[in-house]
Amino acid sequence: MLGERSTKEIHHTKDSKGLSALKDDAKTGGNVAAVARKELEKQLGRTVVSKKNYLPRRQAGLKKPQNTKLLGK
Repeated sequence: MLGERSTKEIHHTKDSKGLSALKDDAKTGGNVAAVARKELEKQLGRTVVSKKNYLPRRQAGLKKPQNTKLLGK
């Protein structure tokens, strides 16, 4: 959630145009979330992501995407 929101705010602030600029915004937003997670884990003294709090798509109520195309790198 933090990564998505960070990416959205970065995009709106920079008014990014084009795929490469949007990819950069997404990487920056993801980095913001990663840094926040690592700082939280440092403060807690434990990880917050584990197999215990992972839900497979089916249990999370998500369906497998259909008719999706993979983008080249």
